[in-house]
Amino acid sequence: MDIERKLTEELGVTRQQIAAAIQLLDEGATVPFIARYRKEATQGLDDAQLRQLEERLGYLRELEERRSTILKSIEEQDKLNPELERSILEADTKARLEDLYLPYKPKRRTKAQIAREAGLEPLANSLLKNPQQLPEDAAIPYVNEDKGIANQSDALDGAKQILMEQFAEDAELMGELREYLWNKGILHSRLMAGKEKEAAKFKDYFDYEEAIQNIPSHRALALFRGQALGLLSLELVVDEETPSPTPAESRISARFGIRHEGRPADDWLAGMVRWAWKIKIFTRLDLDLKMRLREKAEETAIRVFADNLKDLLLAAPAGFHAIMGLDPGIRTGVKVALIDATGKVLATETIYPHPPRNQWDQSLDTLARLAREHAISLVSIGNGTASRETEKLVQELSRRHPALQLQKLVVSEAGASVYSASELASSELPDLDVSLRGAVSIARRLQDPLAELVKIDPKSIGVGQYQHDVNQSRLARSLANVVEDCVNAVGVDVNTASPALLEQVSGLNATVAANIVAFRNKHGAYRSRRELLKVPRLGAKTFEQAAGFLRIPQAANPLDASAVHPEAYDVAVRIARNNGRQLEDLIGDSGFLRKLNPQDYVDDRFGVPTVRDILAELEKPGRDPRPEFKTATFSEGVEKISDLEPGMILEGVVSNVADFGAFVDVGVHQDGLVHISALAYKYVKNPRDVVKTGDVVKVKVIAVDPARQRISLSIRLDDEPGQENDRASKAKRPPQKKAAKPARTKAQKPQGSMASALQDALKKSRR
Repeated sequence: MDIERKLTEELGVTRQQIAAAIQLLDEGATVPFIARYRKEATQGLDDAQLRQLEERLGYLRELEERRSTILKSIEEQDKLNPELERSILEADTKARLEDLYLPYKPKRRTKAQIAREAGLEPLANSLLKNPQQLPEDAAIPYVNEDKGIANQSDALDGAKQILMEQFAEDAELMGELREYLWNKGILHSRLMAGKEKEAAKFKDYFDYEEAIQNIPSHRALALFRGQALGLLSLELVVDEETPSPTPAESRISARFGIRHEGRPADDWLAGMVRWAWKIKIFTRLDLDLKMRLREKAEETAIRVFADNLKDLLLAAPAGFHAIMGLDPGIRTGVKVALIDATGKVLATETIYPHPPRNQWDQSLDTLARLAREHAISLVSIGNGTASRETEKLVQELSRRHPALQLQKLVVSEAGASVYSASELASSELPDLDVSLRGAVSIARRLQDPLAELVKIDPKSIGVGQYQHDVNQSRLARSLANVVEDCVNAVGVDVNTASPALLEQVSGLNATVAANIVAFRNKHGAYRSRRELLKVPRLGAKTFEQAAGFLRIPQAANPLDASAVHPEAYDVAVRIARNNGRQLEDLIGDSGFLRKLNPQDYVDDRFGVPTVRDILAELEKPGRDPRPEFKTATFSEGVEKISDLEPGMILEGVVSNVADFGAFVDVGVHQDGLVHISALAYKYVKNPRDVVKTGDVVKVKVIAVDPARQRISLSIRLDDEPGQENDRASKAKRPPQKKAAKPARTKAQKPQGSMASALQDALKKSRR
């Protein structure tokens, strides 16, 4: 296969772009580096295109490696002919390749092989080619007790096994039947006997059917989880009520020229086809298609997780403020940590304002003293247990001490406990108790979400959908790519960054990141990017990949604080010199810079894309792509789910986005669901087109079910309570083609808005 041509077709770009990108990747360049600093080479491929190229390149190379192995194996068996070789060379998927290899794949001794060894293959071929024979008569010459063929029935059974295996190993037939089943198959789930109580969370699937190709990701993963727990049985059915021959059996017969014309062997052949379909072919395809559904569901779930993680990592930072972090608790108290504008821990404390100690006034005095001593301006409150009670405490603090001018914010504390007990936290905060480290994390994630969240395993952050049910290596790879892209999009201050943050910079690894910090601790702050070359194990290649993403705000050369790569400093200097300006004076002069023509500064190394980027950086060096910092204000008096009433309009924060809608934190310790049909007045195909994790939104309460801890919300503020069941019909949808009615009609899909499976998805994803 011509991999470059294949990628060109898939990505819709030129072959030159593909070739350049592959060469750079093979040379060890990272996706962020290529996307930012090699635009001339790739003619502007962005990071999303490069990630897709990198993923597909790996798949296609694995495919080529497998193709080579298969060709070698068949050739060693002396069974490779020109037609088979051509088919193998043209195979463009792993499934197609394995279908072609199946007849030649070394396997344990099958009934068909035993029959061939007994000399029954001529009988099988004879009956297939000449149905005019009476099977019992044709089998007489093959009876041989020495070979285990005691009678005609044994001979015919062996012939049947040979033909069944032949049919099941026909690549063209298997490909056709696989697509037929995918288009027509219905997945049917049933409750396992005696599991009613254990399977309560899966009650929507106790008697459920849906066309397999239409099952959305969250439902598919719920079904597979139920099956894995031994609570649900999953059965793939198709045309169950159709009399024989079924469409599938007809396809098998047509492939091998089998027709029922009243000849002596026709009934035997028809029975053999039916048996081949039910026992051999369908059994294999059933596994194939369930795996295909799982892979499709996992791909969607991983994408949803990656998208949510990206939104969370790129959430607006509060910036350089001294912050008080509060990790709420009832019996164990509220943990308090204060950090300065750089994230350094200033002080810690534990207060007990809530029952059973009820030290309310004493806690207020302690917080006021700490805030005054350390010039605190922001208070970051974790959103876990006792969050609203602790928020009340801070409200009272502001009321009693208005001169402090405190602003409070509630942040997600997902993953804080994981970080607190980690080896990284032990090395960063060795003198702090584990319980207090969480408060530090809560404070820092308000100051700079990206810098703090990179310290936590992304799977512990809690923005995924059935994250523990998907392929963990694929999930880890996808999330690692997201973290890398986000960190490099923002850039890193090399003089304040933690090893965990530096490790995500293009070209760096854990060892080099640790060396950068160790060098900084020993020699003081870096004064220029060039000083990084003195760091052990940070050579020229690593410097090339990393330098542009590492910032030194107070450097003597102002370009060291920008995203301009050191290799292109000469271009920036030439721009200033050609205009009779000093570089320092030129930086920030937007009006002047926007009048310049990038083409005037192109040279043999750097083209218009790079010059355009340099001008943008000179206009605003080290610009942060993250949005402006803003927060939601939770309504007073609405602290628990029982305080909610249909019709209320509240402000909240989008905590998670799934393919069926968005979850919103309105401050009652249980996120509410805005179904996809209630996200906008128009048809919404992808919820992320409307909202993203971290968005501040206004919602109306449509329905509340305290007993089941479920809240239905709508962003359409004129929706009336009780409308959750007919949202799907109200939402404008694009024209749909009428689908043929499936053979089975007892489908029981969970309804859109408040089906338990949907709201359970968030809970399950965080386990």
